[in-house]
Amino acid sequence: MEPSENQLIQRLQNEETSSVAFKEVVSLYKERLYWHIRNMVKNHEDAHDVLQNTFIKVFKNIKKFKGDSKLYSWMYRIATNEAINFLNKKAKQLQISSEDLQQRLITNLESDVYFEGDEIQLKLQKAIASLPAKQQQVFNMKYFQELKYREMAEILQTSEGALKASYHHASKKIEEFIKSH
Repeated sequence: MEPSENQLIQRLQNEETSSVAFKEVVSLYKERLYWHIRNMVKNHEDAHDVLQNTFIKVFKNIKKFKGDSKLYSWMYRIATNEAINFLNKKAKQLQISSEDLQQRLITNLESDVYFEGDEIQLKLQKAIASLPAKQQQVFNMKYFQELKYREMAEILQTSEGALKASYHHASKKIEEFIKSH
């Protein structure tokens, strides 16, 4: 970890400096985390809610952060888990499967005033929604967030090789989906 990140973590974990340091963390990471969450939950309001829950968890648990990974990787994992929990809860409330929920979210994207994509973007989102959850996650991280496999391996706690294979399979499936639709 770079010295500035270590200093930020120390300030976050210190009672006297934690609130100022936390504002800095929110400012530094809110946009990147928002788009990660948004790619998962598809809806602006839901993404905003999940982002707030993520930052609440970060604030409550920062003292437990041991620095085994980068701060962003740790927060990214929290955001991912919060988004997955949100989607699972929503599917359960609607009494539908996760796959059906994904399809419903994509359908709703078309009427989402915050969705700025064109027909091709919508088709890409439909293709991504057709992937298994793990491949969706890997594809979104690589394609939209442009994370390196090393960073993804740290966040997802898996090997770079497994991630490369997942991304390759996801890309092929997306290509086939787009060709056939």
